[in-house]
Amino acid sequence: MIGRRQFLAVGAAGGAVGLVPPAVGGARAETAAVGMGGATDDTVPRTPPLAKFVDALPVPLTAVPDPTVYPGADYYDITMREGIWRFHRDLGPAKVWGYWAENPDDRHKLIGMGYLGPTLDVTVDHPTVVKWRNELPTEHLFPAVIDAIRSGNPQLTPTPPPPYQPVQPFPADVDVWNVVHQHGGYTPPQSDGMPKQSYSPKGVHAESYSTLDPERAKPNEAIYGYTNHDASCMLWYHDHAMGMTSINVYAGLAGLYVIRDPADERLGLPQGEFEIPLVIQDRTFNDDGTLAYTMMDQQGEDTPVVNGKAYPFLAVEQRRYRLRVLNASNERFWRLQFVTPTDVLPQPTLPFWLIGTDGGFRKPLQMLNFLISPAERYDLIVDFSQMPMGTKIQLTNYNAPVHFPGGNGPEIREVMEFQVIKPRSGVDRTTPPTRLRLPDVVPPVEVTPRTRRRQWVVYQQELFHTMTFNAMPFEEPSQDFIENGATEVWEYVNPNHDAHPMHVHLINFQVLNRQPIDAVAYQAQYEKWIDGGRRPEDLPVLESYLTGPPCPPDPDETASNKDTVRAYPEQVTRIVIPDFTPPTDLTASIPGSGTEFPATYVHHCHILEHEDDDLMRPWTIVEGDG
Repeated sequence: MIGRRQFLAVGAAGGAVGLVPPAVGGARAETAAVGMGGATDDTVPRTPPLAKFVDALPVPLTAVPDPTVYPGADYYDITMREGIWRFHRDLGPAKVWGYWAENPDDRHKLIGMGYLGPTLDVTVDHPTVVKWRNELPTEHLFPAVIDAIRSGNPQLTPTPPPPYQPVQPFPADVDVWNVVHQHGGYTPPQSDGMPKQSYSPKGVHAESYSTLDPERAKPNEAIYGYTNHDASCMLWYHDHAMGMTSINVYAGLAGLYVIRDPADERLGLPQGEFEIPLVIQDRTFNDDGTLAYTMMDQQGEDTPVVNGKAYPFLAVEQRRYRLRVLNASNERFWRLQFVTPTDVLPQPTLPFWLIGTDGGFRKPLQMLNFLISPAERYDLIVDFSQMPMGTKIQLTNYNAPVHFPGGNGPEIREVMEFQVIKPRSGVDRTTPPTRLRLPDVVPPVEVTPRTRRRQWVVYQQELFHTMTFNAMPFEEPSQDFIENGATEVWEYVNPNHDAHPMHVHLINFQVLNRQPIDAVAYQAQYEKWIDGGRRPEDLPVLESYLTGPPCPPDPDETASNKDTVRAYPEQVTRIVIPDFTPPTDLTASIPGSGTEFPATYVHHCHILEHEDDDLMRPWTIVEGDG
């Protein structure tokens, strides 16, 4: 049995994908450019002109734990509430949603910004307990979306293929409900924050709502326990409410969760003020500065937002920095690079080093650009030491239309700027990337003909309508049962024209390979299988539709632990999951906090509009015979 931390062993010392024709398939946000509310429709709100690189990059504050509530664990009391946030100096204040942490050192001063949430900075294997309280308004910040879903809008309301019938994703009397998911965490299902664990400000509960220590939780609260039995890495937390995750996250409900190992101190990485988180999103703003949610009408939004600011700048010293990048966008993939003035370097971009991905450290890889899909994290070392004082380096986005790779959403080029204007505060004693000795990632377990393979087909019955896995709605009970401790290969079969970031709860995996398929022929045969009654013996055999040899993982994915993978269009993407073993021990000695079997989790596309519109399925771990 392999524990999460055993995926790493101490050792020494971005690829591109061929573009395919423009997108013609998808769910909620996938519309034509003209006549269906597309990017050229003058009725779609557009952000007014904004001066670039005039607002300083904010850094989310770090929450302060209380170690006295649950002995042996750090405790946080965090509330979801509405607040006011200004995204840019040229925009007015906007209503937003965010997380606020109670400060045990001063009960009168909550920790937060209003938008997003405070960072939870925790230690490997030292558990965390959080009380998540819902004090949001009962009317949504985007009521038109709620009304459209409730009215059965075919682009918004999950509408599965026959013989299944549509099911409203939230109760008729609930316009706001929420649940918090620790994305990437090794967590028992009752603390995982899955959609059917949602709860409203008034205490209305979804069917699978659960809380630890129920005598301490009010109806609008949930207490969750996190094991932190992970490698050193950056996770994040975000809303995962049934049917409205997309607009809840868009309103601001996301934050960082950093797991640290004291042994990392010996690595010589930049830290403190030289370790900077970058939560990258895209947003559209009305003329008055309020948030405009336009993804019912177009693909993606029109303005970059980093840590809650549009087009920010960061003043830096001539030294190495560690940038912890999260793509927290609803739909947008970003292809990012650091562009320098033409007279500074012989090439137009500043090289950097990738030292970690979703699940923690990996062997350092020098890169010039990287593609990051929603929910992925990249851990970078960027060296500004050779940049002359006064140099301005732009983080830019290119060749990544939304939806990726062939969409027609608003183009965003400049994201933020690094300004080398701070005087040196001392000698940079961090380790050069070429000399870093980071933990190596253990290679994938050997895959043999006997290794269990499980296929997940992205199926869309009708253009602009619901997508599902294996032509089944999320509401259907789990039909995938996995033995505790098993190893499996999952195959994401994507016959449509858009890439999908697939996220699996609980576990880390490695990308095995990808292989092109005859998407048109496979889709046609798959539809015949559905129309013919879904008989198992008639299911299309994937191997009959492969059109080329397997391709290795992209360089940034190689030898990396991941929890989110880019399932490219017209390909099958294979991942190997070495150990389906949930945590069974109690967290902070709280009764009922460990996993009990059967244990059901979910996986889904992390394009949040697709997730809400049914591209999500449960799966279940069961105890083995032995």
